[in-house]
Amino acid sequence: MKKIIIILSIFFFDRATKIYLLNLQTSGTDIDFYIYPFLNFYLVWNTGIGFGLASMEANVYYHILTSIIVIVNIGLIFFLMKSKAIYSYFIALIIGGSLGNLFDRIYYHAVPDFIDLHIGSYHWFIFNIADIFITAGIIGLVFIEILKKEKIS
Repeated sequence: MKKIIIILSIFFFDRATKIYLLNLQTSGTDIDFYIYPFLNFYLVWNTGIGFGLASMEANVYYHILTSIIVIVNIGLIFFLMKSKAIYSYFIALIIGGSLGNLFDRIYYHAVPDFIDLHIGSYHWFIFNIADIFITAGIIGLVFIEILKKEKIS
C-alpha cells in the first residue's frame, strides 16, 4: 500500500508541476525565467526518451517506443510486487516518474520538460520532476547492488 501511495504521489506531483507551467504558457507567460544563477525554467517538448535522447516526430517509431515504455512499466510493476522491501521503494520511484512521462507521451505526444541546470553557458539536459524520481530510483538500485557486492567480497 505504501508503494502505491509513493507512485501516485509522484505521478500527481509531476502532473501538477506540468499543468501549472502549461497553464502559465496558455495564459501568455513565457516559460523562460531564472530561479538561481544555475537554475531556470525553460519549457521544451521532448519527443524522445530520457533527457531528449532519440527525439523524433510522432510517427510509427514514436508509437513503437511508447509501446516499449508501456511494456517496461508493466515489467516494473511485476518486479515491484515480487521485490524485497528496499528494492520495491526504489522501483516505486521509477514507476511513479515513468507513469507521469508516459501519460504525457500518450496525451500530448511529447513530454514537457522545464528544469534547466547550467553553469555559465554549459547546460545539462532539460528535464522534469518525473525524470528526477526515475533517476533517483535507478541510482538507489545501483547503490544497493554495489553495497550488496561489497558484502559478498
